Amino acid sequence: MSNSVAKETLSFQDFKTEVINDYKIAVTSRECSLLGRREVLTGKAKFGIFGDGKEVPQLALAKAFKNGDFRSGYYRDQTFMMAIGAMNIEQFFAGLYGHTDINHDPMSAGRQMGGHFATHSLDENGNWNNLTAQKNSSADISPTAGQMPRLLGLAQASKIYRNVKGLENKTNFSNQGDEIAWGTIGNASTSEGLFFETINAAGVLQVPMVMSVWDDEYGISVHAKYQTTKENISEILKGFQRDEDNNGYEILRVKGWDYPALVETYQKASQIARKEHIPVLIHVNELTQPQGHSTSGSHERYKSTERLEWETEFDCLAQMKLWIIANNIATEEELTDINLTAKKAVLEGKKAAWTAFTSPIKAEQEELITLLKSIAETSTNKVFIEKHINDLSVLKEPIRKDVLTTARKALRLLINESGKTTLGNWITTYQEKTQPKFSSHLFSQSDKNIFSVKEVKPTYDETAEDVDARLVLRDNFDTIFSKYPETLIFGEDSGNIGDVNQGLEGMQEKYGEFRVADAGIREATILGQGIGMAMRGLRPIAEIQYLDYLLYAIQIMSDDLATLQYRTKGRQKAPLIIRTRGHRLEGVWHSGSPMGMIINAIRGIHVLVPRNMTKAAGFYNTLLETDEPALVIECLNGYRLKEKMPTNLAEFKTPIGVVETIKEGKDITLVSYGSTLRLIEQAAKELLEIGIDAEIIDVQSLLPFDINHDIVKSLAKTNRLLVIDEDVPGGASAYILQEIIENQKGYKHLDSEPQTLASQAHRPAYGTDGDYFSKPSAEDIFEKVYAIMHESNPTKYPSLY
Repeated sequence: MSNSVAKETLSFQDFKTEVINDYKIAVTSRECSLLGRREVLTGKAKFGIFGDGKEVPQLALAKAFKNGDFRSGYYRDQTFMMAIGAMNIEQFFAGLYGHTDINHDPMSAGRQMGGHFATHSLDENGNWNNLTAQKNSSADISPTAGQMPRLLGLAQASKIYRNVKGLENKTNFSNQGDEIAWGTIGNASTSEGLFFETINAAGVLQVPMVMSVWDDEYGISVHAKYQTTKENISEILKGFQRDEDNNGYEILRVKGWDYPALVETYQKASQIARKEHIPVLIHVNELTQPQGHSTSGSHERYKSTERLEWETEFDCLAQMKLWIIANNIATEEELTDINLTAKKAVLEGKKAAWTAFTSPIKAEQEELITLLKSIAETSTNKVFIEKHINDLSVLKEPIRKDVLTTARKALRLLINESGKTTLGNWITTYQEKTQPKFSSHLFSQSDKNIFSVKEVKPTYDETAEDVDARLVLRDNFDTIFSKYPETLIFGEDSGNIGDVNQGLEGMQEKYGEFRVADAGIREATILGQGIGMAMRGLRPIAEIQYLDYLLYAIQIMSDDLATLQYRTKGRQKAPLIIRTRGHRLEGVWHSGSPMGMIINAIRGIHVLVPRNMTKAAGFYNTLLETDEPALVIECLNGYRLKEKMPTNLAEFKTPIGVVETIKEGKDITLVSYGSTLRLIEQAAKELLEIGIDAEIIDVQSLLPFDINHDIVKSLAKTNRLLVIDEDVPGGASAYILQEIIENQKGYKHLDSEPQTLASQAHRPAYGTDGDYFSKPSAEDIFEKVYAIMHESNPTKYPSLY
């Protein structure tokens, strides 16, 4: 904010008031950083990364940030959050302590370390707030540059709202696409591939995104010369600068200690992005990091004396103070008073946050001590129980682990005494009350979760003919796009040619390039587009061409999408549908089925494995009525197989978490999913010819798994189990086996050892022979079942070999 600009729009007194208020926020934030570090070093908090040195540019960002805008940033943006009114001193320290009450730590309810910021997009029941009436921050994650793909989607949502008809009534989510998505990142993290992939994608898509790079010349202890070519991110990105003939970025550079230039730069960036709907890169250089990277070490170990002296002089707060005094906005004495007031406010806020954090735990401590004293009076182990009481009593600042550990150790002393029941009940009640503080909201707990949708079976005309299965998908998507204007789909080959298997044939021509779109070969940011748009009320379907390629995006799925509801305790959601295809094709890179890897990396996302396209279409129909993310894996070799065309397109719904028995039998239960089921059905016919009657169960979804425990009901009848899967040994088959044997107590019904049949430990080799010798074949299934029956009754089933 230059003086001339300020005087044109504000009186000098108003201008002074605004500047002084900015300075108060900045010094308050700095005091939080300084005191926060001390709290870590004294043991009250576990770890800390703070935003000191970045205060002034964040003030400028906050001034340009409007209601409806979204931030996708990183863990040093505390000043920005304070400046937009989304965080106060007590909340800052509550996050540092890990307070599990979302009213005290609204950022994550203690589920992330301090410095991970979020606003509430949802109310306590999981319903959308009016996002245009508030300033929004998408929930941070720690992996460096992991915020970038999501940022792309948050920006693209504005473009969709501005250009797609039928969304005019979505006024809670957008004001005609006027919103900007603001990104922040440290200079060293621009070395990550996700940064470059996102920068390129935003340039191609031309979305209203403003990307700030906070540049303090270091990444942890490593200097920029080891991080970035030419030690300058804006220099190496200048090829992205737009010109008269080419779209691109507007690239701006500004010094991080120059308050008026920063304000002017951010106002300019806001105007360009908001009005012209193009991306802007702001390289904020000459910043400092006064306390070093984190509480793990001191920056004096790796910065030269000259650098440290420069950082002292050009600390943004020091320079802002000099500028205020030089422009007669305040005297040095007045600023000193502001600093002292800030110190006092931060100290008081810290104390209040600590009291609020510890008080309920101390109450639980006292409650247990009182109970144990009562129990000890009649116990033969009174002396030992009293020792536990004393050990707990001396803890001035207990944590819940201390309380529960004491109770559980004391319980061991009461195994044969009457007090066991009383203490056992207390422990059970305590765990039931406490565990949700740390474990709730991995999935939606709203009335729109997947279990709220009831199954609707497909209906058929009497004259229904068999058609290529891809047509069931295509016509169902057509009906979906007509029914839900907020739905859109995008991916490699999804648009012009209607996807590689023609499941979207003609959809782009009918619904336009904004709703059915091609994307570059960039899986991570395809996922990011989906996450960001889903966070803004759209219903995107992000298409990853093949299951193997999903691994490019697994980090984004795992760290960001899968944890979103959990890490915000249900206050943000991204009901993204991820569409891909896999299984049973030929070759290393187009036929893998790394299901074990996937299901164990993305807990928090439903994993659905339909055996045909009607089942897949039913899953899409179900998911669009829920508020949860899911991965749908279509069978790659099923698009040309024949299925009947349902009459109730977009209305029939495949239930999630429910298995289906596709053949009943009495001798053995065969459990699988996807394309492998067709081989199992073939093998079952051949087994029946020799008197072995197999029951076949399609699990349909891996996450969640058989919520009605129907598989164990089958075991009660057959008493034998074989899980067949085309993942590697110990992959999804091991997961399925654990679910059945351990969680469903299936072992109680078995007369034979439960077994699995999986692929070889390597990726499948190329060609039909490669498939046959790499993955379970019909003959493998037949012989495995026969061997189980031979072990059970060798007389009736003599050995094959």
